[in-house]
Amino acid sequence: MIYLKTNEEIELLRENNLLVSETLAEVGRHIRPGVTTKELDRIAEDFIRSHGAVPAFLGYQGYPASLCISVNEHVVHGIPSDKIVLKEGDIVSVDCGTFMKGFVGDSAYTFAVGEVAAEVQQLMEVTKEALYRGTAQAKAGNRVGDISAAVQEYAEKFGYGVVRELEGHGLGRKMHEAPGVPNYGAKGRGPLLKEGMVICIEPMINMGTRAVVFEEDGWTVRTRDRKPAAHYEFAVAVRKNGPDVLTDFSIIEQAIKH
Repeated sequence: MIYLKTNEEIELLRENNLLVSETLAEVGRHIRPGVTTKELDRIAEDFIRSHGAVPAFLGYQGYPASLCISVNEHVVHGIPSDKIVLKEGDIVSVDCGTFMKGFVGDSAYTFAVGEVAAEVQQLMEVTKEALYRGTAQAKAGNRVGDISAAVQEYAEKFGYGVVRELEGHGLGRKMHEAPGVPNYGAKGRGPLLKEGMVICIEPMINMGTRAVVFEEDGWTVRTRDRKPAAHYEFAVAVRKNGPDVLTDFSIIEQAIKH
């Protein structure tokens, strides 16, 4: 069942998603060599709670943290740990969710730790551009497959692997609602996009093969060939005249400027 949101509900979703962007910006300010992913998780939880929200991920289906933090070959759902210490040249995908006023925010951003290799920088840039290209298709009258195809076609131009096992999703009072939003597919296929739908578009792109492995902790997903992966996520309201992006990456990018 796909739930269409009223304008009032979309504004509550926007409020949550802006808080997620602000949380990711706060986390980004602390990303540097020597920091543990557990410390970043503590910073995020304190920030979210201090703004009148609760971490949407904490306890979700038993998940033990406020953030998913995935380093290098870890694609998504990495569990923060005092044993994972960031080092120069790493990339780190941070996925964050909030729950406030009955609605959920959900977004992700991949950060560089210091200077990264040129090929890794390209992976990040292409993944973000794939997100933008997919988002441009989120308008009433299009179909989910238009988003999926835009992401896939752009990422595969660079020889990258597009993860199949995980996808974007609807967003509202629950973190995962219908429809699913894959990062691969055919134009003109899939559910019809209607005014008032709110979806999360989240390319998960691997530098090498698209194959992934689910780790024994039951959460962490990594690339099979252990090459790096990048992940970015927008929450988007579907409008007649095009996408209304509820996430604001400019807040994050302003915070991490050196």
